[in-house]
Amino acid sequence: MGDLEAYYQILLDRFGHQNWWPAESPFEMMIGAILTQNTAWTGVEKAISNLKKENVLNPRSLANLEPEKVAALIRPAGYFNQKTKRIQAFTRWFLERFEGKIEWMQDVPFLEMREELLALNGIGPETADSILLYALKHTTFVIDTYTYRMLHRHGFIGEESSYEEMKNLMEEQLPKEEPLYNDFHAQIVNVGKEYCRKKPKCEECPLKSLLP
Repeated sequence: MGDLEAYYQILLDRFGHQNWWPAESPFEMMIGAILTQNTAWTGVEKAISNLKKENVLNPRSLANLEPEKVAALIRPAGYFNQKTKRIQAFTRWFLERFEGKIEWMQDVPFLEMREELLALNGIGPETADSILLYALKHTTFVIDTYTYRMLHRHGFIGEESSYEEMKNLMEEQLPKEEPLYNDFHAQIVNVGKEYCRKKPKCEECPLKSLLP
């Protein structure tokens, strides 16, 4: 088991800064975080593009649009009926709670905001932390399948480790810096897609030298 900062440096040297999350606005990012649940990013990009073409990628339009229309537009992201309900519940809450103003949302203290997000239909820890980190600029580490694989295969965690255990591990071992958390998570996604797959390609992986 190595030093997580060393992991980040190796990945940064290999892939360069990632400039993640790719969105034109915090609201687009938040919708993308819901759309990316259980699907590949390519499908999310198509769904976001469809929403933009119809000029409905804004809180009021998405909250008031017929569910069937939303579902048709986000179909490329999969689970489109389920995600329609989640997106419309989220946008209605965003309008009622903050009048659609991201700066009001950013003013809420981190723990309070995280609890509110987790109370919403279909918003789990990964989606909540993605919104908090990428849209609201809070210093919180996002844990996903790629992070779990890397941490488990490199001996940092056991097979049954919880989301919160992995999040705490990352945050305890790394400097508490939002740009670092942002870029490191994007680096882990890269190495997960390319090498640390279900069937790993350890021989080619830039992190090979750090394997236990």
